[in-house]
Amino acid sequence: MASDFRLKDQLPDITERIVQTYEGLGTINHLDHCPLPSYEEVIASMHELTEILFPGYRRRTGLHRGNISYYVGDLVDRLHDRLTVQIGRALRHEAGASSDCDSEQDYEALGQAKTLQFLDQLPELRKILATDVQAAFEGDPACKNVDEVIFCYPGLEAITIYRLAHLLYELQIPFIPRMMTEWAHSRTGIDIHPGATIGPYFFIDHGTGVVLGQTCEIGERVKIYQGVTLGALSFPTDSDGQLVRG
Repeated sequence: MASDFRLKDQLPDITERIVQTYEGLGTINHLDHCPLPSYEEVIASMHELTEILFPGYRRRTGLHRGNISYYVGDLVDRLHDRLTVQIGRALRHEAGASSDCDSEQDYEALGQAKTLQFLDQLPELRKILATDVQAAFEGDPACKNVDEVIFCYPGLEAITIYRLAHLLYELQIPFIPRMMTEWAHSRTGIDIHPGATIGPYFFIDHGTGVVLGQTCEIGERVKIYQGVTLGALSFPTDSDGQLVRG
């Protein structure tokens, strides 16, 4: 035990050397600024959103006509509060006010307005997702029923998160749409940029290694198999050779 304590005497020096790098490598730390969106809160929001979109398949069982309004109402209320804060943080950072947490601009109010616009689109989104579920069922002879699609198909999970993220992308919300699709990418192996445009009745079979870039425009009733990349192979540069973004 004594030797362990002597070895731990090195820890303050290690800590100090790490902290010193925060000055020299300021591009990879976020100190003395307003909070950024929280990954934990964004992921929690995605779980609640999929619970709303596919009720009875995820966390809560025993749902019926008598209790569904109360249950979904509680989820929507929590999502409103959670997303208002997270979207407000993203908008503040995008506006360059990340060091002015008490600015005159009320970013939380802006976040609330964007959140309400987003939540208002969920009924229509369910109609589109129903076509994606049907496309998977019709497009895979190994599938027994639509319940299997919702429970088991990574392609549906990826397209669900993409479609949610795309709504936020269309509302010009920074950060959060990419956080969502990269989370889905890590779970499914399917990488869809939230800026891609994808029509209804879309099915990704198997899915591992699929990459759909920001500039993709995919129409209706399309099926994609594993290992497919759709995106730019070269990128425009300015006169100094720097990548032109956007």
